Amino acid sequence: MGLAAEPDSSNGDKTPLLLSHPLKRTGTVWTAVAHIVTGVIGSGVLSLAWSVGQLGWIAGPFSILIIASFTLISSFLLSNTYRSPHPQFGPHRSASYLDAVHSHLGLKNGRLCGLLVNISLYGFGIAYVITSAISIRTILVSICYHTNEEEVACEFVDAYYMLIFGAIQVVLSQIPNFHNIEWLSVVASIMSFAYSFIGMGLSILQIKEKGYVEGSIEGIRSRSRTEKLWLVAQALGDISYSYPFSTILLEIQDTLKSPPPENQTMKKASVISVAITTFFYLGCGGAGYAAFGNDTPGNLLTGFGSSKYYWLVNFANVCIVVHLVGAYQVYSQPLFAIVENWFRFQYPDSEFVNHSYFLKLLFLPDFELNFLRLSFRTAYVASTTVIALMFPYFNQILGVLGSLIFWPLTIYFPVEMYLGLSNTEAWSAKWIMLRSLSILGFVFGLFTLVGSIQGIVTQKLS
Repeated sequence: MGLAAEPDSSNGDKTPLLLSHPLKRTGTVWTAVAHIVTGVIGSGVLSLAWSVGQLGWIAGPFSILIIASFTLISSFLLSNTYRSPHPQFGPHRSASYLDAVHSHLGLKNGRLCGLLVNISLYGFGIAYVITSAISIRTILVSICYHTNEEEVACEFVDAYYMLIFGAIQVVLSQIPNFHNIEWLSVVASIMSFAYSFIGMGLSILQIKEKGYVEGSIEGIRSRSRTEKLWLVAQALGDISYSYPFSTILLEIQDTLKSPPPENQTMKKASVISVAITTFFYLGCGGAGYAAFGNDTPGNLLTGFGSSKYYWLVNFANVCIVVHLVGAYQVYSQPLFAIVENWFRFQYPDSEFVNHSYFLKLLFLPDFELNFLRLSFRTAYVASTTVIALMFPYFNQILGVLGSLIFWPLTIYFPVEMYLGLSNTEAWSAKWIMLRSLSILGFVFGLFTLVGSIQGIVTQKLS
């Protein structure tokens, strides 16, 4: 994470050491894969059946493959910016996405990137609070309904479960940095596999029971061509936002041991991770649409509410909650590092900011307490929980925010940094391809942004 920088006496690196001991990087391909899968396969995977349904049997799977390819290209470009000036042997490390943009593209771009990254990371935290509360409520309603057989009597308030989720995150957020949460990523990855398999499996079982496959090449029909256009834009947005690990890639790469070179390890991890996530996306999206056809729900698991396998659906929702507990930390730790590093640079002599106390806890390992970490991270978690309480539909607004950050963070900045570091000649084949990718990403992001805004307006008015 960037909480401690590793000095290099051979090259005169002036990066200060923020802790009293060098940071030991022990990450491997598989810990990186666990981090990426934890951040990428979220509850959004269960909305992909609806996306495939809007696009149809040809355009739906094809769109998933194309966006996966763009994501992989972006991750390759970004992994080469971790070290500079040489991608493998350069003495300077960029321990975060923001650090890389600031170093390679200058202060102005760095500030813009910082704003977008912080909005992205903070927005995901709010979305996870809301989504977890919905999953908890769904479990309780299901248990109540199947126990009492009276759906009217089963009413639960999301606010209580948001507060519980927030309390858990206050405790987990005291983990010092990204290097200490490999175990959390592994557990969360197992959970993401579990509910993805359950959603896919239940869909396949329903197809088998029906004896035929639902759906069509043109997808779910709409009342007009204009409405179809906006629904396609929203569907493409849902797919593109299912691969959001560009903002945490360099933090993950900063945990990797070397040799082998970190960019090689990161590229292997990216290929494995994108392949795994794409398999699940195609499986959940395709099987879900095949099972429900024109009645495909926005969240795949909600379509099995009356299923005789309701206990399995409940287990899947439990897995979602456990996964999002880990994903919240994966996306929050980079923001924690940015803010806390700033305070350490500004107030190097402050005991409140820099001093850590070690508490001995009964039957538990020693706990490192830092007052800055305790106060800031607690306030951060509280703020995401409060906003989720105030705007429980805020995940719809996040669709607009996601559209705003898709092009700059996933495509524009990685392309610009790579072109600058590689000294690619203007108008060469590689230069033209990368510039075309950036232009295409801008048009795509603008299209999904307009579609997301239209969807929010339509829902408000209706």
